[in-house]
Amino acid sequence: MLSLINWRLKVTINDGRALTGQMLAFDRHMNLVLADCEEFRRVRPKKKAGEETAPEQEVKRTLGLVILRGEAVVSISVEGPPPIVDDDKKNALPIGPGRGMPAGRGMGMMPPLAPPSLQRPPIFPPPGMPGPPPGFAARPPGFPPGMPFPPPPGFGGPPPGFQPPQ
Repeated sequence: MLSLINWRLKVTINDGRALTGQMLAFDRHMNLVLADCEEFRRVRPKKKAGEETAPEQEVKRTLGLVILRGEAVVSISVEGPPPIVDDDKKNALPIGPGRGMPAGRGMGMMPPLAPPSLQRPPIFPPPGMPGPPPGFAARPPGFPPGMPFPPPPGFGGPPPGFQPPQ
């Protein structure tokens, strides 16, 4: 069964219906998870007066994602191979707003300070957000010009008696 993961399967269940979909998962009870699932069932039209037996019709219904109880499974057959995945489509969107990306770990709170010649250009606000809201200053009063936020209490400078390295 493990070799059939992502394959397109046709599963017949005990009430006569057939479900076709891509198998995503299974367990020891033969419970199945099928993606893009479609249900096919045979229906006999109602008899009308004077008619003989009418031919059965197959009715198709799209279900989507289905969790199927293993107790109901009668048979499983392969309909087709797994779909071909194109790795290039994963990176089709350009980097920028609108593209979800995982946040990196290990990035510091403050960027390292560098000489002005090596500093990166200033970051401009995104379109539609021209700056701070009305009534707010760009920097709250009391903030030093080089710090993005004030130091926490007790961390204003070196401790008393601290000798800088020579």
